[in-house]
Amino acid sequence: MELTPSAHTDTFSRGQLPPAEQWPRILPLPQGAHAPERLNAAVELLDRTADRFGQDRPVFRTGAGEVWSYGELRGHVDRIAHVLHDDLGVVPGNRVLLRGPTTPWLAACWLAVLKAGAVAVTVLAQQRAPELAAVCEIARIGHALCDVRSLDDLTGAGVPGLRITPYGGDAPEDLLRRARAKPGRYAAVETAADDVALVAFTSGTTGRPKGCAHFHRDVLAVADTFSREVLRPEPGDLFAGSPPLGFTFGLGGLVIFPMRAGACALLLEQAQPKPLLAAIGEHRVSVLFTAPTAYRVMLDVLDAAGTARGAGARPYDVSSLRRCVSAGENLPAATWHAWHRRTGVRIINGIGATELLHIFISAADEAIRPGTTGVPVPGWQARVVDGAGAPVPDGQPGLLAVRGPVGCRYLADPRQSEYVRDGWNLTGDTYVREADGYFRYVARADDMIISAGYNIPGPEVEDALLAHPEVLEAAVVGRPDDLRGQIVAAYVVLRDGAARDEGTAAALREFVTARLVPYKCPRAFVFLDALPRTATGKLQRYLLRTPGPVAPPAPGLK
Repeated sequence: MELTPSAHTDTFSRGQLPPAEQWPRILPLPQGAHAPERLNAAVELLDRTADRFGQDRPVFRTGAGEVWSYGELRGHVDRIAHVLHDDLGVVPGNRVLLRGPTTPWLAACWLAVLKAGAVAVTVLAQQRAPELAAVCEIARIGHALCDVRSLDDLTGAGVPGLRITPYGGDAPEDLLRRARAKPGRYAAVETAADDVALVAFTSGTTGRPKGCAHFHRDVLAVADTFSREVLRPEPGDLFAGSPPLGFTFGLGGLVIFPMRAGACALLLEQAQPKPLLAAIGEHRVSVLFTAPTAYRVMLDVLDAAGTARGAGARPYDVSSLRRCVSAGENLPAATWHAWHRRTGVRIINGIGATELLHIFISAADEAIRPGTTGVPVPGWQARVVDGAGAPVPDGQPGLLAVRGPVGCRYLADPRQSEYVRDGWNLTGDTYVREADGYFRYVARADDMIISAGYNIPGPEVEDALLAHPEVLEAAVVGRPDDLRGQIVAAYVVLRDGAARDEGTAAALREFVTARLVPYKCPRAFVFLDALPRTATGKLQRYLLRTPGPVAPPAPGLK
């Protein structure tokens, strides 16, 4: 595929794209959607939407009751873009790391980076210094905008040459203080539709992060396929959800989709199931994005509240919900039916991937069939193939292969040829295509652990454990769990003299949590004399997936 002339002065991102022969086949957008050659996604999402629906329309709310209009957001974004260009020297194509809790200011920074023609790299506020250092190394990041509450691990990463600009504080160099002195309008860089707009990071089974490059047209493509064709939001909708903006699931559900539709999003810093339930009733949320685990927990909370109602407990009000979206892990049919009975709302199940930006198989309303993921979203194609890439008959399991208007493009990573074969994206999931065209999830095709919607590469956790002086060997696998789908279980061989007790397990949890995002920390530990291996020394992971005696999870991980 021939790319149009770039507006990027810094050409690193385009230069790191895989060779054309390793790209997936890119399909045209559905009828009624198109992408011109020159396109800035932030202009389309913010400026064009404000022009269509009015500057005074609300775009973001917070749990504290703060309300931002599209006009106010545009002013903040344009002033931040001026700081990026005028004060920080950011040029089109520079990668800018964004880090902080889910707030309107984080969303404003993301939009400003795109308006300035730079490349947004949004990471989780919980990520630790080694993870941040790896991201900065792979993407060659020179600038970072960081919430003052999330500075420690970023500064502790010690990234050479990284210029960190905090926001939300009182220091003279604070981004928002600088922005107040800037003009309220910024002439956005006229980026090409296929200029890189963002790099989203995902981990493979090796634990080495992979940077997934997505273009400006990709940002709009996911809104014009899944959101427009399946979710079908309305301008009066209020979106909310649990995924952070560092996940493309959250970026789409809380920023891209509502803004494309002229709707509003409630951005919550604390979006665990119980506060999320309270926020739904308080703010009258109509569109909800979260993982199956959260739906199961919320059902328990709703049932408990119903039982306690006679004692004067205030019930949760979910009557405002009209759309509920589930992704990140398989949605069991039992959870779907229980939620439908309790709320009257049919959960829209879906499968997406960081490599493809958002959901590509789904179904809504009467087309939903509980226990299946759905059918390809308009604009997308899917099939089930064998190891050689040949389609398998309906009813037989195989590897899920998809293609559409967005495709996988890793930054200079040899794993590109593993994910993309014969023009198709292979997601790493085992699926069955039923005779009626519906796709049913079977399992992950690799050793990735999926827990509560999070993808956790076992080898990465093993590496963290092996850095502990008392650990001789470690193997990490997923163990089935009714609530989370899987939990991270660590099988550890300790050095002589180390105690095999909960005290050691607690110390190992603390050690890992200091190095990795907390959700990657093992919830169960099993101490062994030796790990099971073949005669050639290969670890037999399948023998570890059978549950055995474990140390109980730490209270903070429940």
